Amino acid sequence: MPRPVVVGLDGSRESLAAADWAAREALRRGLPLRLVHAWEGGTSAGEPGLPELAAPRYWSQRILRGGLERLGESYPQVRLSADQVPNSAPEALVAVADEAELLVLGSRAFSGFGGFMAGSVALATVARATRPVVLVRAHQRPESEHLPDAEGRPSAGTPYREVVVGVDPAHRCEELLAFAFESAMLRAAPLRAVYTWQLPFLPAAAEAKARKAVGGAAEHALRTVLERWREKFPTVEVHALALEGRPAVQLTQAAGDAGLLVVGRKARSARIGTHTGPVAHAVMHHVRCPVAVVPHT
Repeated sequence: MPRPVVVGLDGSRESLAAADWAAREALRRGLPLRLVHAWEGGTSAGEPGLPELAAPRYWSQRILRGGLERLGESYPQVRLSADQVPNSAPEALVAVADEAELLVLGSRAFSGFGGFMAGSVALATVARATRPVVLVRAHQRPESEHLPDAEGRPSAGTPYREVVVGVDPAHRCEELLAFAFESAMLRAAPLRAVYTWQLPFLPAAAEAKARKAVGGAAEHALRTVLERWREKFPTVEVHALALEGRPAVQLTQAAGDAGLLVVGRKARSARIGTHTGPVAHAVMHHVRCPVAVVPHT
């Protein structure tokens, strides 16, 4: 059986936008879509429980029914299913993510500084999930994934915006690049691979020579790690960029007009905490397009 795309629903605007994005991704991948709602009732939907749990159970069922009706009308080609998961949200989402091709979650807007924060549930889930997790903002629409039309107007009929992936050739990145290249291929979109580097502290007189040497080595390392993937995905147009600067800053800028940003996260065995890594943590907060966080060994 193929792994489904799974989306977590809680009735918020963000989770509804995530459900729409997940339905489109399921269509692109030819996979079923599973809607889940987590609640701490302690029993499944069909089992008896305490009377005071009747109202939360009802609202959980209503959220899922509404999601099924809405997506079934908008995306009739997608095979849909829905489940209540009787557990806390992070625990439930991590469990269902293990059985998914990818997990999609809504991500809350942070109005204070014009950026975004993912929210404690999303952070905790991303930090522990063993499969890719995609975070989607409430403002995402079908046309958000596409370039504007000839008049500069939003359109869902134009080519897809590029996929951006952050790469570090010094670490294993097979899972990361596989996800990024496949995402670009499914969209017939260009892929921009970004590797950032920084100079160590040097005397001013040595900086220019060192910058040329380190930058050249970074470009070579990036081309080398991408070579096999270019051969495996010959239809994907690849742009390799080795940029001087801090990874989070450069990736945030590179993803300004992207349709999807893909970053890696070192898989950890710890079952507590929200350790996503500094780069993933930063872009989850500040990038406006959907962000895919891919765990790797």
